[in-house]
Amino acid sequence: MGEAIQDHYPDHLAWCYGCGRLNEHGHHVRTIWDGDETVAVFQPGPYHIAIPGYVYGGLLASLIDCHGTGTAAAAAERALTTAGETAETPRFLTASLHVDYLKPTPLGPTLELRGRIKEMKGRKVVVEITLSTEGQVCVRGEVVAVQIPDHYLQSLMK
Repeated sequence: MGEAIQDHYPDHLAWCYGCGRLNEHGHHVRTIWDGDETVAVFQPGPYHIAIPGYVYGGLLASLIDCHGTGTAAAAAERALTTAGETAETPRFLTASLHVDYLKPTPLGPTLELRGRIKEMKGRKVVVEITLSTEGQVCVRGEVVAVQIPDHYLQSLMK
């Protein structure tokens, strides 16, 4: 898939269950740019079941959550690069997560998440996300992501 924004997270911030590359038990969501959208794919296992034949909704929400914060980080990194600045990739946390389940998501096919920036203001990024399988949108979500405050990052480094 290419290099993901999560590959740029510093090691001390790469442990998230959903997207942390260093969490051996996690989902390893990988967010990459595709034009003005971001994309991630996920292959659910048979244990990601809700009822026979369908994916557990909590998993779907967590995928939207992590793809949303990844998209926010990618957008912030892109803005810094465009401005000619170099800095550590900004890391974001979820301030708000809204998920609409439009139809049951079949268990088996690969899931595709697509993110679009709705708003970017200061340390806040609002991301709209769709989760599709086999060309059908099953879930829509919105993530309000906020950049981790510097004082919090400094406390993590101690």
